[in-house]
Amino acid sequence: MVNVTKGASGRGAAAGEHAMVIAGAGPTGVMLAAELALAGVDAVVVERRTADEHLGSRSGGLLARTIEILDQRGIAERVLAAGSPVQVHSYGTTTLDLAGFPTRHPYALALWQNRFEELLGTWADELGVRVLRGRAIAAIAQDADGVTIDLDDGARLRAAYLVGCDGGRSLVRKAAGIGFPGWDAATSYLLAEVAFDEEPEVGLRRDARGVYAIGPAEDGHRVVAREDVVEAGDAPTLEELRDALRRLWGRDFGLRQASSLSRFRDTTRLASTYRSGRVLLAGDAAHIHAPMGGQGLQLGLQDAVNLGWKLAQVLDGVSPTSLLDTYDAERRPVAARAQRHTMALTALARGDDRTAALREVVDELLELDEARTRLAGALSGLDVHYDLGDGHPLLGRRVPDLDLATDDGPRRTSELLHDARPLLLDLGRGAPLDAADVPERVRVVRARAAGPWELPVLGAVAAPTGLLVRPDGYVAWVGGDGRATGLPDALARWCGAPA
Repeated sequence: MVNVTKGASGRGAAAGEHAMVIAGAGPTGVMLAAELALAGVDAVVVERRTADEHLGSRSGGLLARTIEILDQRGIAERVLAAGSPVQVHSYGTTTLDLAGFPTRHPYALALWQNRFEELLGTWADELGVRVLRGRAIAAIAQDADGVTIDLDDGARLRAAYLVGCDGGRSLVRKAAGIGFPGWDAATSYLLAEVAFDEEPEVGLRRDARGVYAIGPAEDGHRVVAREDVVEAGDAPTLEELRDALRRLWGRDFGLRQASSLSRFRDTTRLASTYRSGRVLLAGDAAHIHAPMGGQGLQLGLQDAVNLGWKLAQVLDGVSPTSLLDTYDAERRPVAARAQRHTMALTALARGDDRTAALREVVDELLELDEARTRLAGALSGLDVHYDLGDGHPLLGRRVPDLDLATDDGPRRTSELLHDARPLLLDLGRGAPLDAADVPERVRVVRARAAGPWELPVLGAVAAPTGLLVRPDGYVAWVGGDGRATGLPDALARWCGAPA
């Protein structure tokens, strides 16, 4: 039984000391570990799976904002080379095309999760990320100074913070006593990569209870089979899949084997908080929902990029622990909004007459350009806006990946974020920006940016004379008059005290 006991120190000679322990080496956990490695933080990942176990094709790709984030870390090209750009966003039966969006990546990338995990893992290995595989957490105890983590093999770890990236049934979340309210499942599906002896009927079907489909996969076919009743358990059998094929398609097409087989449901839950003392949550440990819209993997990776630099600055002692409260304040609303869309998309997928009428109404509304643009911005993650106060429209939004002319030659904004440091861009055409007492950890670049400044959904905005960009690529301060008005406060809040 996993439990948390506050007030127990847990220190001892057998404890392995680390600044950070991350539970779970899925994409969220590995991304977080990589972010911490870029900041020079001593972190270790604990993963129950062995090196040869993968999650299969549970996620089918990456969305635009996630690709931008990978570009900010310098690994987008290797990921793009492994996938195929596609336009996948839809609402009802209306396709939401990103082609006109102001981003270098106005598309989604078709790429199965197991392949993406391999690529992400290679990058993490290059950064020196350490993963303890075939190990599981048995108990945790936190006190004022840190967290003690007991593993199932008797080993003990000690860390300043523990982050649970261990999935929807997160043991870390339960141990920390964090609530997980929401909605129970209304439907369940079988997801499999299979080999058939006969040629199957490829395509999507719809009935009163939902959608189901057979499509091509790398080594056979991919099946999504709706179940008549909500089933429990994540380890369905081949016979259950065969029965589902016969029920939905009338025959099993000579189903021979399944290289991967799992069950997913449209359960929707959101953690009541993303932080309890020195225990934090990210990815599916913090939020679960239906797979409609492809939001899950994206939310987890973006959680990791929001949290990593904040933990690093707190651990370095340059920022107060209150900086970690902004993680919950910024990311929980984003997940809550995504869940509203996944529930709506799941409802719209049903094939009964009432839902068909609803889809017709939604399709009529989406004939309006503003409606299509707004939903495309939400599903792609390009319109995320953190509440950092009033001011310029750029404040709290992702920085555009502009072509910059710098003293060191042409650069893109994303290139200046590869090392996950704060970035102060001086874009004025007059005297240099007065940026006294800028912490050494902040990269200061004087540059010129040609062309209009355009934001997804909002459109054109006034060109700034300076920007403070956080390591996660979101704008924390905007200069409009060539002076540093408000900059010292923004530096103190987001970059910490000068070294």
